[in-house]
Amino acid sequence: MDIQEAYDSWSHTYDTDHNLTRDLDQVVTKKILMGLDSPSVVEIGCGTGKNTLWLSQIAERVHAIDSSEAMIEKAKAKVNSANVPFTVGDITKTWMCNNASADLVTCNLVLEHIQDLSFIFPEASRVLVKGGYFFISELHPFKQYQGVKANFQHNQETIEIKAFTHHISEFMNVAKACGFALEDFQEWWHESDQDKPPRLATFLFKR
Repeated sequence: MDIQEAYDSWSHTYDTDHNLTRDLDQVVTKKILMGLDSPSVVEIGCGTGKNTLWLSQIAERVHAIDSSEAMIEKAKAKVNSANVPFTVGDITKTWMCNNASADLVTCNLVLEHIQDLSFIFPEASRVLVKGGYFFISELHPFKQYQGVKANFQHNQETIEIKAFTHHISEFMNVAKACGFALEDFQEWWHESDQDKPPRLATFLFKR
């Protein structure tokens, strides 16, 4: 099962599954982005709209993109707003966004499924206005070193979704090469993660 097929399948239970990483991601995204003035947002990998609804409440426009049509159908049912256009698209190819059209690009729990980051950062730079922000929230590589991958239950079988490990230095180096400056980096634990490696890593880059 490839990545898109896996997320198509997972879309039916994604919002209701026990998923501490998903839940923590929602919390930290709000904490970090709440104070930003970002009228126009591009959300790559919107999934079922777990963050899209909130983004639509703090921005004038949110362009939500995902490769899984089934995930987007769930998001559309959740986010019925004229200021949120949805696009089914592959983010490893040119995004359907105009140059310098966004104040903020968000990317949550997506880049672990992208083998080569060298296209993502230039696209974010192209789409962002000067001074715009690129926010990334990802499964911490420390968890990946332990073999942790996104997974779900399907027909009484655990499906692990193909993933690629990106070290912290890789995010930093690719961002720097594309002209981004690091504004904020944080590591996050769920309240149940005591004495365990951090669950998430977040980056806020400024163009």
